[in-house]
Amino acid sequence: MVVWVDDDAYLSAGEACDALGIKPQTLYAYVSRGLLRSYRQGVRRQRLYRRRDIEGLIQLAPGHRRRRRRTFLPRAEDWIGQV
Repeated sequence: MVVWVDDDAYLSAGEACDALGIKPQTLYAYVSRGLLRSYRQGVRRQRLYRRRDIEGLIQLAPGHRRRRRRTFLPRAEDWIGQV
């Protein structure tokens, strides 16, 4: 379920993981390393992830996909100069 706030779409952690083809632990690692930003929803501990940020990470992924449709991000050394 996409949540809209001020014309921005936000995804739950599960939806973000599905879109990126990663596990929740990897998603949290992306946040802790500054690749993604999470936003708190209400008073609960649920976090949301801006859809355009998720789509930006997908754009960084190489063109090939593995059997499970998992998206793999390049190593930091490969793309850090492009930012």
